[in-house]
Parts: sequence; structure tokens; C-alpha cells
Amino acid sequence: MLSRRRFVLGASAAAAAFFGSPLLPGCRAETNGTTVVGDWLFGEFGARGTGVADAALTPVSLPHCVTDLSWWKWNPSRWQRLWLYRHRFRHHPDTSGVRTVLEFDGVLSAADVYLNGRRLGSNVGGYLPFGWEVTNELVPGENVLDVVVDSRWGLNAPPNRPAPWRPRSIDFLQPGGISRAMTIHRFPRTYLSGLFAKPVDVLSPARRVELTGVLDAGAATGPITVTARLRRDDGGVAEAATQIVAAAPGRHTFFLTLRDLAAVSLWDLDSPALYDVVVSATAGQRTIHEAAVRIGLREARFTRDGFYLNGLRCQLFGLNRHEWYPYAGAAMPDRVHRRDAEILKNDLNCNMVRCSHYPQSTAFLDACDELGLLVWEEAPGWDFIGDEVWRRRVLRDVERMVTRDRNHPSIIVWGTRLNETENDVALYQQTRSIALLLDDSRPATGAVEYTFPGNGPSLPRGYRDPYHTDPHVQDLFAFNDYLRPPRGRLPTLRSPRTDLPYLVSEAVGAQVGSAHYRRTDPGYVQGRQALLHAAVHDTALSNPRYSGLLAWCAFDYPSVHSPAVDGLKWAGVADIFRIPKPGAAFYQSQVDPARRVVVEPAFPWPVDASLREGLIWSNCERLVLTVGQRRIADVRPDPALLSHLRYPPFRVELPVQARQDLRIDGYLGGRLALSRTLSADQSRDTLLLRADDRQLNKGQPDATRVVLGIVDRYGNWRGSASGSVTFALTGPAVLVGDNPLDLTACGGTGAVWVRSTGAPGQVALSASYPGLPLRKVGITVA
Repeated sequence: MLSRRRFVLGASAAAAAFFGSPLLPGCRAETNGTTVVGDWLFGEFGARGTGVADAALTPVSLPHCVTDLSWWKWNPSRWQRLWLYRHRFRHHPDTSGVRTVLEFDGVLSAADVYLNGRRLGSNVGGYLPFGWEVTNELVPGENVLDVVVDSRWGLNAPPNRPAPWRPRSIDFLQPGGISRAMTIHRFPRTYLSGLFAKPVDVLSPARRVELTGVLDAGAATGPITVTARLRRDDGGVAEAATQIVAAAPGRHTFFLTLRDLAAVSLWDLDSPALYDVVVSATAGQRTIHEAAVRIGLREARFTRDGFYLNGLRCQLFGLNRHEWYPYAGAAMPDRVHRRDAEILKNDLNCNMVRCSHYPQSTAFLDACDELGLLVWEEAPGWDFIGDEVWRRRVLRDVERMVTRDRNHPSIIVWGTRLNETENDVALYQQTRSIALLLDDSRPATGAVEYTFPGNGPSLPRGYRDPYHTDPHVQDLFAFNDYLRPPRGRLPTLRSPRTDLPYLVSEAVGAQVGSAHYRRTDPGYVQGRQALLHAAVHDTALSNPRYSGLLAWCAFDYPSVHSPAVDGLKWAGVADIFRIPKPGAAFYQSQVDPARRVVVEPAFPWPVDASLREGLIWSNCERLVLTVGQRRIADVRPDPALLSHLRYPPFRVELPVQARQDLRIDGYLGGRLALSRTLSADQSRDTLLLRADDRQLNKGQPDATRVVLGIVDRYGNWRGSASGSVTFALTGPAVLVGDNPLDLTACGGTGAVWVRSTGAPGQVALSASYPGLPLRKVGITVA
């Protein structure tokens, strides 16, 4: 077994090797000037290669997708080629004592990088950071950085399958581009990096934070004191220090322990307390460098009797998330990614999300830390294991993923077995070992393939069921459970394994029930999605051996893999615009009424002929339904339906093609708690236009969603509409979206994004729809 010191030195050396520079991911560092590079020139990589003139390229800003997209019907041939990005920047000779590092957060799907015509190197894989130190490559005055982005399919890189399968071979499309931030870091000659602050024994009086890091000495500087402080709201909590004798240039690993933490608040779902660990390096009275990481102290533990957070059993309740957006692929600013976490936590009441099937934006993970949303993060992969080059890249990806994100308290499990792959024991022993060497505070897992003959409870004679027989090397057994019920029955789950902690990593999706859930589908189909999701969560609540369930999935996503329709998988409980469907009503209702009273009908009004009986999802004790002046129902939750849920649904008979309004009154403790009214009169419908945010940040990439659609007089989505919305935008911003946007296919709802250009000012967006009043929304960029 490796000693602690050998482990850290080995892990740090490995991280430096894959990252290609002395900068290690995973810490926030003070520098001599950090530039987030937003402005680039862009074009197709043609016959002239990097020799193309600037005048032949188009100005763009990051994050950026190589092609314009609609919200649906994406055509992979539009990005399957080579592209060129160029950035010019100046280097001043008076900064000769500064070390310069280029860092890319993510480029889809491969990149060759050139500085002043000299090739620095390449990276294959789109979801994790890479970079180089270029201190000795810079020239005084102007420098030219060229990035050749390869967006073609067939690269030997997870999660891709190689040609001839091409984009259709996996479940999601991956439009290319520099889809995340690119930064130029300027560090002092001696600086701190690679900080990992691990909480230990947080439930005991001896709780502490064990800190490891690297002091990279670019010159012989003599004795250096490294001091770590645990801080919150600018107040110090604990401090520790050590001394390093940097007698020669090189890398020096240090260890510190922060103790006496009795006053520290624990990070949990309702009170996600966060602290900064600020580390400084000083020589005498002079501070050489300072860096920091943000952490939360919490204990997350999986057992065969469930999951425990800070010693209390917690039923995991969540969804899977893809980070693909309409119009832009993954190339959205941080605020947009953060909004997804808010939707999952605050609107859909999830306490956990699975980042399927690749490491996702650090902005999303930061938001999960702040909101108290637990995270499963996994390395890139989907139902395929390749050759030796491919396997080495998997090992590299696991190492990068853990090193980048191990300080996030929201992450409670590492996905080191790639999604739905065969159980390659040798490979997954290696990936698990890498994760545990870099971070032994979290278990390793991977979603096991659900497919077997018939996908039913009985198996053909002689069939070797991997569910029970494969020698899995994970600490937590996770299973994609798409057990299909007999016709007319609700879905259930396979019995949990008893030898390992057990978590359902996918369920329902497009495999159980309908193959798609669109707003244009019959009301019966739309409403049944909520019931199917509720049924599997109900089963997961029936046995404490289920740690919980993460259903498939939160949002619709781009795909040409069967059973995709029109370039989308419509399996989300919210659409690709992040607007909840009727299928989200179950998730919306599972919240304490002291926090929020919910009455969500999982049907349109008036109902169509396909729907004689409907479900209303509510956390009320009693519902009274009135159509016009006639009371049609006085109901309580159905005791025979989904009895394990905290808030089971209400079953009601519905009048078909009613011509009067429906009012639903929800009661708690005998008092009216909430009243919802749905209008049958479409003549009084109107156009809704609503921005998530009314202020954007200047000087950096920023954007906000603007939701739109046809609503009834009470603000409820109408659920169907034809015709187009036309937009006009003024001010320092651009419209990201179709203009006009045809509402027919998206069922009367949609969204566009307003993206700031960096300059301050007032932005005005107006939307017009035939026969309805013009709508406007204002946004300030400051």
C-alpha cells in the first residue's frame, strides 16, 4: 500500500504530466494578471491552414459553437470538419519574471494549438481542461495563438465510438467548438497549485481538514512559509503553517492539517455551508503567492441500508442531466449552466443529479455546491470500450476529472466505470485506483447496462446475467433499470443487490411507456410521464436497500439515436428550453407545503378525447374542483396509488371538451392554501415573455433565458399553438435563438437567450405574435 506521502507525490506528478504544464487544476489562484480570453477570430480550416489572413475570419466570442443551430433537427454534417480560432495578445518584456500558462476548460472534440506558428501540442477529448506553460515561447509585443478544432466524428476519444458508427452511434450529439472558457494565467516565478482540502471525521469532535498542495519554485528562493487559513465571510476559523526550504527550482509537496473546527457548520441539503481555504506562500515579510479552494464539511456515506448524509439517512431523489442547449450546443455562459442547477433543486425538488455522461461545466458544479444539490460526476463514455489508445485516454480523463473537481462538497460519487459498458475488470480496477489515490473520500461507481434478453424478470436458460454475476469492482452498485411492466401496469424495479450499496442510476426515459413526451402528443401521453416517474420512485422508497433513484431525464436533448424524432430525444420532464412539461408535475409536488404549496394538473385544459381521467399532483391534503359554477370533485390523495410517496397524486374524472374554466382549490388543515384556475376560453389567451434575469454582467460572457409562449388569462401554458413569434432586440446584446420562432412544433412554448456583448447599457427585447399584443422585456448590462 502506498504511503500518504508517496501517494500525493505520485498523484501530483501524474497530474502535471497529463496537464502538460506546472499549473494543476482544482484551485483558485491569485496571479500577476489573469485574462479570460473572450474575443477571437473564427473560420473554417481550409487549404491555407493557419496561414489564413485575419480579414478572412469572423469575430466571435467564447464560449462558441462552430455552427448556428436551431432548437431541433440538428444536422451533424454542419460541424463535421476542421475549424480555426485565432487570438492575438501582447507580451510586455517587463514581465520577464512572470510565468505564463494557457488553459482551455474544454474544446469539442480535439484541438491542435499553435503559438506564433509553433505547435505547442494537442488534446483529444472535449470535457476536461488542458494547457501549457508558454513562458519561454512568448515574444515581445504581439503574439498569435491559433487553435485548430477538430469536430469530426471518428476520433478515438471517449465518449465517441469510432467510425463507421459516427454521430448516430451514441445517444447525444456533440457540436464542436471552444465550448468553455480559455484563460491566460500569469503567475509569479514561485507559486502554489494543486490544492486539495479534504474534510476528515466531520461528525467527531476531532473534525479536521487535511490539506495537500504543491509549491512550484521556479528559482532558488530559500525558506518559504506556507500558511493555510479556513475562512467564511471574511472571518478566520482556523490556521496552520509549515516551512519549505526551496534551495533549488522544483516542485515541493506540502501537507497541513486545520484543526479545532468545533464551530464549523456542516454542509447539507438545506444549509450548504461553504468555507474558503486560503493558502499563502511568504518569504520573510513578502507574500509570494496566494491561492484558494472552496469546500464544505460533510460526511457522505453509502451503505447496504441506504445513503447517509452527516449521519442521517437521506433518500436520493433526482434526475440525469445533459448540458446541451438549443441554438448553442454546450457553448453557453456560466449563468445559463447555473440556472439548470436552480431548476433541478428549486423547481423539480431534486436532491441529486447525475452528470451524464461526461464531466460538466464547473459553473454548474459551483451552483450545486451553493444550493445543496448532490452530484454524481462521471468520466466521458457511452456503451463502448476501445483500443489501448482509447483506454489510456479513459485513465487520463478520470485523473483530470478527479483533480479538477475533488474540492466540490456536492460531489458524492465518482463515475469511474463508463456508462453501460461491459465490465472490463482490468480497466475499471485502474480507473477506481486512480480516483481513490487522488481522493479516497468518495466511492467509485458506474451505471451498469440494463439490456438483456426481453428485459423482463426471467432470463433464458444459460444466459449469464451481468447484474448478478460480473465481478464488479465498484464500491456502489448502480443500475440503469428499465424493467418493462406488463401491459396496463405501472413500472417497478428489480430487487436491489444485497452485497453492495445500491442506487438506481436511470429509469423510465424513452424505454418505459412512450418513446417520446412532446407537448404536441395527446394529453394522455403527456400526463402519464409523471405517473411513470412517480411509480419507480415509489418502488425505490419501498425498500431501504435502495439508496435512491435518478430517473432519465431532466431535459430533452439533441440526438439522432433511436428513438429520436426530429433530432431530439423527448425523454425529459422538461423540454430542451428547460420549461417543465406535464410530466414534471410529480417532481414539482414533492416538497414540504411549508416551503411551497403546489397544485399541478398533469393534463391540458380543456382535455382532449384521449383523457377521461386525470391526475393532479399536489402537496395539499384535499382538492376541490369546480367547472364554471359546478363542483365536479372533492378528492383526497388516492391511498391505493403510490402509497410510499410523501405526496401521492389525486385521481379525478374529467369532463371532455368543457367550455368553462376549471378551478382547483387546495386545502391544508381545513383552510384554503392555494387556488389554481385554468381557462377554457382561448379568445383571451396572450403571449408571455419573461426573462430569468433582469441584469447581466458587463465585460464578460453572460446570458439569460427569455421564456415565451401562449398562455391563458391566468398564466397557464396553453399547450398548443401555431404560428411564429418574431423578435426585435436593441442594446449591447445579441439574440441566441430562431427569429422568427415557430411555436407549432414545440407546442406553444419556447425560449431564446439574450447574450451580452460586453459593453454596458440597456437591452430591450420585444416579441410579436399575430393577433396578440406586443410584449417587451428590459435587461440591464452593468
